[in-house]
Amino acid sequence: MRTFIYADKFFLNSDTKPAGYLEIINDKFGNYYTELPEKDANVVDHSGQWIAPGLVDTHIHGYKNQDVMDNNAEGLKIMSEGLLECGVTSYLPTTLTSTKELLKDVAKTIGDTYQEVKGAKIQGIYFEGPFFTEEHKGAQNPSYFGDPDIDTFHEWQEASGGLIKKIALAPERKGVKEFVNQVTQEGVVVALGHSNATLEEATEAVEAGASVFVHAYNGMRGLNHREPGMVGALLSLQHVFSELICDGHHVHPQAAEILMEKAGHDHVALITDCMMAGGMPDGDYVLGEFPVVVKDGTARMKEGNLAGSILKLKEAIKNVVDWEIATPEEAIMMATWVPAVSCKIDDKCGLIRNGRDADFIVLNPDMTLAATYLDGEKRYEA
Repeated sequence: MRTFIYADKFFLNSDTKPAGYLEIINDKFGNYYTELPEKDANVVDHSGQWIAPGLVDTHIHGYKNQDVMDNNAEGLKIMSEGLLECGVTSYLPTTLTSTKELLKDVAKTIGDTYQEVKGAKIQGIYFEGPFFTEEHKGAQNPSYFGDPDIDTFHEWQEASGGLIKKIALAPERKGVKEFVNQVTQEGVVVALGHSNATLEEATEAVEAGASVFVHAYNGMRGLNHREPGMVGALLSLQHVFSELICDGHHVHPQAAEILMEKAGHDHVALITDCMMAGGMPDGDYVLGEFPVVVKDGTARMKEGNLAGSILKLKEAIKNVVDWEIATPEEAIMMATWVPAVSCKIDDKCGLIRNGRDADFIVLNPDMTLAATYLDGEKRYEA
């Protein structure tokens, strides 16, 4: 017996479709139909609700009291399961600046474990650092900062089994141009962040192949009328993507709107930058090597600086619609297709397409999450 999902609206890659039926065939997506193709079919009824691709979080350090840097395979499995309640079905576990040895070990652990997780799928690894500069270090430990080194990167990549999909660095470090040129030729995305770079330095890195800006506005030289800086670069350069944290704390909604208007919604990737306190009560936690206090919806270091977030990606898509800076279609695109494309994992996730894994979410018309499906099976229900 054939199985179909009925809903009032479908967010497909080509267009948003009205009420109809989406076939699920052997845990994969089939075709969308406006009318039920056969009378005896099994219909899963989501009347009054919308169907969208599973969300894709390409910058996330932890969840459910688990941190990627704990180097714990069981922790990755717990994190993966927990992310289903956020509407996330694919993600990139994200590292922090640390010793060369620990980063190598973490890369190996993820590479050895990624196929074993039963929840949100690990589609690669994001190395956030350690090639940063101190002026905008955030919650990164500057004692481990250094210039990009291709041999060291190759050690990490080999340990991961080729799973590193993205690495972030500061454009003003020595040897950036050569490093970016090399790793991008190898298929790895280079992101720019935690940097005091000028517009000129950022532009040189983009010309060499860098294509993403790390959590826009945060951890970077701001916009100045005499030196546009990193913010000026992400607002003015073409063919680049910007990560954006839409929790209402990291970026003012109007600043988020300016970025979306200038770059286009199709070049903004909603991310969480979530740390281990995501999905947990307020209290004391750790991000990397630093103590963090979670209170009033924020994660802050002892001196008061923001340290990652406790944002859930399902909240980000609702926020941008509630703030009236994106339509539901644009919000979904920024949390699915754009992050997937920006990290070159869109062959695995980010859209509903015939033959793809049936990873999708069910939304209420107010943009709240109703359910998460993985491989055609309902794994979370609100």
